[in-house]
Amino acid sequence: MDIRQLARGRVEWDRLERVARILADRYDRETVRVEFLEADNWLSTPCVIDEEFFVKIVSRQNSVVHSVLTTGRNVGAFSSGTEGLFDRYDTPLGMVEHEYESTRRMREIGLNAPRPIEAFEANGLGVLVLEYLPNFETVEELDGECLRELAPELFGMLATLHDHGLAHGDVRAENVLRSDGELYFIDATLVREDRIAETSAYDLASAMAVLEPRIGARETVRAAAAAYDGDELLAAREFLDFVRFRPDHEFDTTQLRSEIEKVADLGRG
Repeated sequence: MDIRQLARGRVEWDRLERVARILADRYDRETVRVEFLEADNWLSTPCVIDEEFFVKIVSRQNSVVHSVLTTGRNVGAFSSGTEGLFDRYDTPLGMVEHEYESTRRMREIGLNAPRPIEAFEANGLGVLVLEYLPNFETVEELDGECLRELAPELFGMLATLHDHGLAHGDVRAENVLRSDGELYFIDATLVREDRIAETSAYDLASAMAVLEPRIGARETVRAAAAAYDGDELLAAREFLDFVRFRPDHEFDTTQLRSEIEKVADLGRG
């Protein structure tokens, strides 16, 4: 068995059926068609309902795994000379309520995110219902030429999030989607409200780490510099080593750091 399946755990079939029946009742349907997704996901059992709703089903096991991962990320932040940036969820319901609220707030400030429909608890499981985007690609699936065109938009979206006192906390290729030619953010994590400045720098470092292997350090930093000033880029530089140790980021830290310093120096000149 894949380690992620083992860590995520299997939700018993009768509990999943119960969720499906509840959703049918809530949306006034006699039956619903459920398609479970083969997603590389530690933190939920994702499925699509009637090709209309994207649903995340979160178990107690998922919330425990999230706590373990959050502890590890905070240890990494401490090793980078920064206090812990991330908070844990106490319950499966807490996990889905946070994602509902963070998605709502992103849309409220004008960013693209799937429309949140509801979050509730059913049979000890947290259930999040979002708009389903039927035709999408992750940033990881886009070619370099497309990413060069989209890079300024990605950093602009991130800057808008930060300008409104919000942070994503988990910017990686799988959490930035393109649908119908537009970029969407998904899967924001729970960040400490008193550490937004540091988490914003971490977001920026993570976004640059996503793009650098595909379009190069120079173009990545130039695109970032269109939305962030030199001081903000230098703040992100301090998180590059922390981001590099995450298993979902592989990039050239040295090249990114060098380009950041060049751009920051030019801005001062």
